[in-house]
Amino acid sequence: METKVAIQGIKGSFHHQVAQAYFDDSCKIEECNSFDSVVKAMLENKAQKGIMALENSIAGSIIPNYALIDRNNLHIIGEYYLDIQLDLMVLNGQSIEELTEIHSHPIALLQCGEFLKKYPHIKLVESSDTAAAAKNIKQNNLKGIGALASPVAAELYNLNTLFSSIHTIKSNKTRFVVLKTQNKELPHEEINKASIKFELDDTQGSLATVLNVMNNCKLNLTKIQSMPIIETPFQYSFFVDVVFEKYKHYEKAKKLLEIMTTHFKVLGEYKSGNEIKN
Repeated sequence: METKVAIQGIKGSFHHQVAQAYFDDSCKIEECNSFDSVVKAMLENKAQKGIMALENSIAGSIIPNYALIDRNNLHIIGEYYLDIQLDLMVLNGQSIEELTEIHSHPIALLQCGEFLKKYPHIKLVESSDTAAAAKNIKQNNLKGIGALASPVAAELYNLNTLFSSIHTIKSNKTRFVVLKTQNKELPHEEINKASIKFELDDTQGSLATVLNVMNNCKLNLTKIQSMPIIETPFQYSFFVDVVFEKYKHYEKAKKLLEIMTTHFKVLGEYKSGNEIKN
């Protein structure tokens, strides 16, 4: 059966690159204009799996996406780290001197801020997606307009790259997670990472005690993200990623945490992702 994968954005976007790399080039893509639409496509079975950016090495966590995964009871079945490359691309024959506007996703515009300061006469225009900005230039033959997008988008939409890798901080990586409505994907012996969520009583040292249990059970905490519980002011949920060598160590910790916390939930059990370059 062919896998259909829901992504935020269109072909040529970073989400599309992750889908192709994690699955293969032949996977069918369900293009969505928002992360909410990605979730909806999965819940309505228009796509069997989804791709969602969760954190960036520069911009930090994409907190609303944690809430989307939790609220809709989705499961993380894998992860992928992508080295983000941003190029300035235009119609063939255009030069930087001819540009009056540059279009891209607002985060991409921010990440290329130092380069863009060299051209104060060029107006910066926010777009919903990096690849959408590139596609729009080609589709509508827009002269005087540039786009910040990936090298894959330039190739896909036959645009000329004026400048490559113009993002200010060269080490720019984004962690994407692969989602499914069910969590059964890998045998225990292949699982070495888990994402969990828990809530605690408002007592002194409760978080420290939980973290100590994780340490004693040989879990390595790689990420902790707190999020306010809307119904209970100044109370927080904790979203935590842990890696481990043996599933039995994680299983022991899980049983203890179920007892120690007021609410405990597994968001995903999967294999730690490998970093790649696009």
